[in-house]
Amino acid sequence: MSGTFVIVGAGLSGGAAAAALREEGFDGRVVLIGAEPQPPYERPPLSKEYLRGEVPFEQALVQDPRFYAENGIETRFGVPATCVDSVEKIIELDDGERVIYDGLLIATGGRNRRPSIPGMDLEGVYGLRTVANCDRIRQEIVPGRRAVVVGMGFIGSEVAASLRQSGLEVVVVDRNKMPLRRVLGDEVGRVIEEIHRDNGTTMVFEDTVAAFEGDGHVERVRTTRGRDIECDFVVVGLGIEPVIGLLAGTGVKLDNGVVVDEHCWTGVDGIYAAGDVANYYHPVFRRRIRVEHWQNALKQGPVAARNMLGKSEAYAEVPWFWSDQYEYNLQYAGFHTEWDELVVRGSLRERDFIAFYRKNGRVLAAVTIGRGRDLRRSMPLIKAQRPVDPGKLQDPEVELRTLVGAADAR
Repeated sequence: MSGTFVIVGAGLSGGAAAAALREEGFDGRVVLIGAEPQPPYERPPLSKEYLRGEVPFEQALVQDPRFYAENGIETRFGVPATCVDSVEKIIELDDGERVIYDGLLIATGGRNRRPSIPGMDLEGVYGLRTVANCDRIRQEIVPGRRAVVVGMGFIGSEVAASLRQSGLEVVVVDRNKMPLRRVLGDEVGRVIEEIHRDNGTTMVFEDTVAAFEGDGHVERVRTTRGRDIECDFVVVGLGIEPVIGLLAGTGVKLDNGVVVDEHCWTGVDGIYAAGDVANYYHPVFRRRIRVEHWQNALKQGPVAARNMLGKSEAYAEVPWFWSDQYEYNLQYAGFHTEWDELVVRGSLRERDFIAFYRKNGRVLAAVTIGRGRDLRRSMPLIKAQRPVDPGKLQDPEVELRTLVGAADAR
């Protein structure tokens, strides 16, 4: 197997794809291009252990830095790709280099959403996406200082927890009624809220930031409802947007990311996509989804690589992720954007439960605190997408593995 395969995006998905090409016996040229100067690394520690200074950055690396040279993988770290010519099959880089490809994998991930808020450019207002972002925030972490976190999705919630664990005063501003309401709903969101209140986080809900104020460096956050919050620094966590600009004019369909089929193919000759940037057709949920989690990046990249080599492997993994907040480990499996019933096994109040999101009798997703084994046993149930009796879901005496294929007895 010869030719040149180029991977644009040297994050977890791109790094895993490069390794997979060599594992599958591809002996042609592999070029791994990344905008960051670091080799591929995992991002979850940036809001948790690494942010708190508990582990070195080296533990987050996907491979030993020597791996790439030892396996004949050419690297262009710290040099963003700027555009793709899909007719001539050429990648142009920011430093002027042009690389001709036979196969191209887009694994560019996402960039932080940057809202148009007055004062957003003040010193001390940070986003968190890269290790460089994290290192700047770490310099601000001194016990007793005051931090404002904007947004209480998963990143905001984890950052708030890490800053509290590091001895800072933390105020969170979020437009919703409670943390993670849009994703997890009121009942589970309320559990997360209580965990943060128990740990001393101040939360301002149903409000947004009107301005960041200060003389060169942020000193306070003014909210839309007129609250002034004094602070030493701010972390803005309002989600990411996929990095897709380099594909303009290529014929690749762009819609909430790079649109691909279940084989990670764009429909344009030689171009594939994987990871956070891929809006892919999922054969289990029978719809397009875009997933921004560690497991998806780790596993989808190698599937795309194998399909670039001529295989026809559908990517059908049930999405899974975890979130550590204080002493609690939350895990989620599946994919849902709406549901008509939440079925709880265990106790929300005691923070020991698994909750199932059902629509039309089928389990689309499940979330747990304290019952990781039950979540693992729910994966085949989610993958089967068959109606399930909610009473059996709720009953702790019923083994979840026995419910695959069971008819809804309502």
